[in-house]
Amino acid sequence: MTAETENDPHQLRELITRARIVLWDFDGPICGLFAGHSAERVAADLVEWLESRGLHGLLTEAERESLDPHVVLRAVDRRHPGSDLVAELEERLTQEELRATSSAMPTAYADPLIRTWTALGSRPAITTNNSPRVVRSYLGTRGLLSCFHPHIYGRTQDLHQLKPDPHCLNRALSALGAAPSSALMIGDTPSDLHAANSAGVPFLGYARNARKEKLLRQAGATAVVDSLQTVLTLVRAADS
Repeated sequence: MTAETENDPHQLRELITRARIVLWDFDGPICGLFAGHSAERVAADLVEWLESRGLHGLLTEAERESLDPHVVLRAVDRRHPGSDLVAELEERLTQEELRATSSAMPTAYADPLIRTWTALGSRPAITTNNSPRVVRSYLGTRGLLSCFHPHIYGRTQDLHQLKPDPHCLNRALSALGAAPSSALMIGDTPSDLHAANSAGVPFLGYARNARKEKLLRQAGATAVVDSLQTVLTLVRAADS
């Protein structure tokens, strides 16, 4: 059974055709940022860097083995908020993300969907836990930066405001002068869903595999697609 067969077709069509503002998560819906530059290796490198500074005890065993660089970053920030250590660790992660852009894999149908939806009048923005420098770098290589500029809202030094906190979504809505009900968030993780719910923004899940879909469904997502071709087809049909 595919993600689409579990959706209410009417709900899916309404979500997509009524959206005037589209808030995109970056890593997942737009590209696989770490397709050729393992996120697990990046997380391990951050842990090794902390340990080289004698900070082995700063992380729990679960955090050291999480294989998620954001888990490592947020764990350090909880214990030393606003410190030089956190700033240096965040910059190290940003540099790893920038290196990853050269081998990032575009998500199928994302580029034409973004261009088509924008041409038809939607206003897109990026709402991500990745560095905005990374997002701009990637979008520039795909010729998509003009679709989003200047509405790219990513990780700042205030790491407690990363999703599932709705901060980046609220920044986008405020800058665009948009009501939450006029927007749609496209994300691929439960934290995206929780941020959208907190901001009052309708949510569409993108799940590239069954595991991702299961996590989204369990978190409460009612509309999930396993290909953006479905969204592109509905966007084009609405304009015909």
